[in-house]
Amino acid sequence: MAISNYSELQTAVANWLDRDDLSARIPEFITLAEARFNRELRIRKMETTTTASTVAGTRAYDLPAGWVQGRNMQLNTDPITPLEYLSPEIMDRLYAGSSSGKPLTFTIIGDKYHLGPSPDAVYTVELVYYKKFDALTDSATTNDMLTDNPDVYLYASLLEAEPFLANDQRVQLWLAAYKEAINNIQNADSRDRHSGNLLRIMTTTGSP
Repeated sequence: MAISNYSELQTAVANWLDRDDLSARIPEFITLAEARFNRELRIRKMETTTTASTVAGTRAYDLPAGWVQGRNMQLNTDPITPLEYLSPEIMDRLYAGSSSGKPLTFTIIGDKYHLGPSPDAVYTVELVYYKKFDALTDSATTNDMLTDNPDVYLYASLLEAEPFLANDQRVQLWLAAYKEAINNIQNADSRDRHSGNLLRIMTTTGSP
């Protein structure tokens, strides 16, 4: 059968487990599966860009919803101002005082990013980050992950189900299938990023 939406995925999990008494539990297995592959995958389909405006004198700002890892942060000035990541400890050493100016660095503490120095005006911050795939629900019945990789959803859900069913001998089977699928996806994404012309060393002006 096709696995193209939340309902079909639940049916497939029940079929592969050969159980018809888990309708209340299968959504839990799927939620756990989503948590698992969101932790492990870092592919282009997870990349998202957003912007935010600074407030003069305010250093800390909320990370975007669904953030799992950053790729790039910059100020959209003319020219662009790349922001360099610093550890929280180094950030505190450099900007523990009351200095302000155009931010040049950032760090992440908890669910906020901190800019250094503290902005002296309004700037547009652009963030490129990896975002969790939208969770499947009865009202949000599909997402890019399910459309492109239904096998990952299935194997991960079965992997989460077997310990609940005390069927430990099946755990390694689904773990191996899941790992192979995840590795194939990640490797394919890496190949796409480096396909095309040979890599060249560029100068800071963009010239080879």
